[in-house]
Amino acid sequence: MNRRHLLAVGLVALLSGCGIPTDDAPRAVQPPRGPFPTPAPAETAPVGLATETLCLVRDNRIVPVLRRVDRTPTIEDHLRHLLAGPTEAERDTDLTSALPGAVNAAGATLTGTQARVAVDGPADDAGRSDEVLAFGQIVCTLTSRDDVTSVSFLRDGRPLGVPRADGSLSEQPLSRTDYAPLISPR
Repeated sequence: MNRRHLLAVGLVALLSGCGIPTDDAPRAVQPPRGPFPTPAPAETAPVGLATETLCLVRDNRIVPVLRRVDRTPTIEDHLRHLLAGPTEAERDTDLTSALPGAVNAAGATLTGTQARVAVDGPADDAGRSDEVLAFGQIVCTLTSRDDVTSVSFLRDGRPLGVPRADGSLSEQPLSRTDYAPLISPR
């Protein structure tokens, strides 16, 4: 045997002797002594098959928030989720809603690509300064859907004048651009 051949055989013998031995069958392994850190509850891990965008409020700005839901929401579901307000985790990041006490949205229907939101009688605190944020939340949330391009508001079946970001009132269908100055990136 030449010297190279001998060196190669020796190297193979050395490397094969320093591995983990194999067993013929599975064997029980004892875990090492603890304590081990317990993982935090996984509310941060979103669940659900579909995503919906809800527009909430932080620092007097409209903030789009993505939520995971079990199925693609109907327009009624989407409005109901918005009206329910922020989750505890969202509140922990200073997200709120301007809707309570400002807008009494009773329901929504879809006619073509226009969402029509029925608003009940005036809120107790009508004329609040955050009404523009409340209406903006609804418009921005519903127009985040692929099937909605504009939102109109009705009271007793008649068009309702609602505030836009520029302070003007409009009875016309509104879109996200009517509230663009108030929208913050996530």
